[in-house]
Amino acid sequence: MAFDSGLSGTGHLISAAMEEKAAITVLVTGAAGQLGRALCDSAWPGLAVTGVTRADCDLTDGDAVARLVATTAPDVVINAAAYTAVDKAESEPGRAFAVNRDGPGHLAAACARHGAALIHVSTDYVFDGSGDRPRREDDPTGPLGVYGASKLAGEEAVRARLPRHVILRTSWVYSATGGNFVKTMLRVGAERDRLTIVRDQQGCPTAADDLAGAAALVAGRLAAAPETAPTGTFHYSGTGTTTWFDFAVEIFRQAAAYGRPVPELVPITTADYPTPARRPANSVLDCARIAAAYGVARPPWPESLRPVIAALCRI
Repeated sequence: MAFDSGLSGTGHLISAAMEEKAAITVLVTGAAGQLGRALCDSAWPGLAVTGVTRADCDLTDGDAVARLVATTAPDVVINAAAYTAVDKAESEPGRAFAVNRDGPGHLAAACARHGAALIHVSTDYVFDGSGDRPRREDDPTGPLGVYGASKLAGEEAVRARLPRHVILRTSWVYSATGGNFVKTMLRVGAERDRLTIVRDQQGCPTAADDLAGAAALVAGRLAAAPETAPTGTFHYSGTGTTTWFDFAVEIFRQAAAYGRPVPELVPITTADYPTPARRPANSVLDCARIAAAYGVARPPWPESLRPVIAALCRI
């Protein structure tokens, strides 16, 4: 397996990919992010993986994207790059749409020209969060803010340009790297004796390693069986519904075993914690379709949280 972290420059990336090109090659964008790192660290038996960061290729530059795909000649591209600053997006809509809509569109067009499949990672924020049941792939969308709207526009750009795609919506992603709720809780929990956490938003936490494993399985099928591998939109998240408050409770419960302090946790409502962007109250995704199509496993989220807490608490 050939692999490059994506941190050493485009020239090295491309030469490595070309020198050790395997029967199946995978290009991962957003290699410096939570999911991108997890993808590049995943086991890829029989596949060559090249990871690129924004420094290697700006996805908002259509010509640069075209050159990257033409030179690396991947069988599958996994787009893990995104503008994810939900609140900041309200004041930077141009940047959010450039990254989340135009970037995937450029990738899809380049993949169409070169016969590659594209796995594009999207979000629960394309929904408005109304109702009580888990959201299915064909449910009406209705993003509440710029971030969700830009991600929905990215989905539409992919669908319009490339038939052989998988759009993979997920929710509440966390890992031991990057910025996420788990790391924030451990940091502020060490600084404060009392934390207020929203309890009227529910969803399914998703470990980046689990999501990467699902994407890797899908990528392998898309490359090995291009005519028969299922395409379209799928949902993937951890198993089990919780709230941000109860997520925090479990984070500190597990962290306590490593001697980390446990602050007082106080449940509040969304109205008690106003933010520039509105969040969906119900972010639970129905993941039955990907299980049926690809046989993807979805571990219970508290189990997937354990190695992340262990890694963070041993730092």
